[in-house]
Amino acid sequence: MSSFTPFRTKMEQAGVSEAAILSFQRNYEILAAGSSTDITEDSIEAVEKLPELEDLSQEGEGFSAELLAQTVVIKLNGGLGTSMGLQKAKSLLEVKEGSTFLDIIVEQISYLRDTTGAQVKFLLMNSFSTSEDTLEHLSQYADESLSAKSQVEMHQNQIPKIDADTMAPVDYPANPSLEWCPPGHGDLYPAIAGSGWLDKLLADGVKYAFVSNSDNLGAVLHPGILRYFAESNKPFLMEATRRTEADKKGGHLAIRKADDQLLLREVAQCPDADLSEFQNISKHQYFNTNSLWINLESLKAELTAKGGVLPLPVIINNKTVDPRDKSSKPVFQLETAMGAAIECFKGADAICVPRSRFAPVKTTADLFTLRSDAYETTEDGRIALVKERDGKPPVVSLSDEYKLVDSLEGLGIPSLKAATKLSLSGPVRFADRVEIRGAVSITNDKSETSWVANGVYKDEDVVL
Repeated sequence: MSSFTPFRTKMEQAGVSEAAILSFQRNYEILAAGSSTDITEDSIEAVEKLPELEDLSQEGEGFSAELLAQTVVIKLNGGLGTSMGLQKAKSLLEVKEGSTFLDIIVEQISYLRDTTGAQVKFLLMNSFSTSEDTLEHLSQYADESLSAKSQVEMHQNQIPKIDADTMAPVDYPANPSLEWCPPGHGDLYPAIAGSGWLDKLLADGVKYAFVSNSDNLGAVLHPGILRYFAESNKPFLMEATRRTEADKKGGHLAIRKADDQLLLREVAQCPDADLSEFQNISKHQYFNTNSLWINLESLKAELTAKGGVLPLPVIINNKTVDPRDKSSKPVFQLETAMGAAIECFKGADAICVPRSRFAPVKTTADLFTLRSDAYETTEDGRIALVKERDGKPPVVSLSDEYKLVDSLEGLGIPSLKAATKLSLSGPVRFADRVEIRGAVSITNDKSETSWVANGVYKDEDVVL
């Protein structure tokens, strides 16, 4: 059994902060002790009802400039769009009319500043993979509070992979960079503390942080939630929404029987015997949107009380040191989830928000839909469903040949304003004036590309 000393030495030599080292040490010791990280069904109760956003906010209420001045918007921006064939930050994907996710986020912040006079702060948690591209893209903005590295960037940490046989730091001379891995977005807490940003924000009078994923354009500052969060003096607030069949494999909220504390249970923490109950969306109704509101004073107090480490549940991943070579050395990779911090704060709570606040882009189908006329750009820089959609996005499925983002180039995008479902299979191209209404499937079994001719297609199966 290895001691932690080699890990500390390796991390110190790489310039990893003390906050991140202490956090990793705690998680390593849990792994080394063989402690169970499972959350069993008999240890929790279902959350039966959450406060609804519509009941908390009044129609037409605007932002409080005073509260905005005490708020920082933090976007998680560490992900590459590798699943879609990208080797750059996913936030640099074009979404609408030449604007990327990042451009849209900056526009939202600028609009708030211009219309309220409040200098709401903006931070990105970049990774080593996304930092350079992101900062280069932001350099087009003259305002340094939206573009300068010292003003907008907080770095996600890297942690060592653990040799599964020896429990020592894995050694991989063929590619030393593969000896390291990201620690999951639960790294938000050691990152904000270890970088000095937590103390700097507090010194600047910033009390509230709104944290969300950069690829979720539904996650925007909301005046009602901000006011509710501030007036309630809660330490932590999670935005949750109702699970559907499509979400049954994702983490859900629950109540720990031992102390009535809210917690987040991920599928990796669910014993196999409890999997059917984990996926029971009638019982476990709510899942985490990964949009969080954090009282920074409460976070500082909790970190101080806990020796600088927020005791997040550990997720243990069994991997190989080279993920592309399954014959390479087995390793453990330790992760934490930032939403799991809900169990670390006494008085933490959650609210149920409309599905419209959860619209991440995980696939090319998501991007295809977002680029269509089912969505529009609002005056305040948001990307929102058009009114005709009544808050319900069309469901789009694309066959495997459209897995990579390059495959969307030249495909064309039909009108989806009146579509409920579009299924696309095989090589096709849309003419300029194609309108989809209701549920439509379009299939081309040939290897040659076929055109979908101009016209209206309504509740039909089209074979080209």
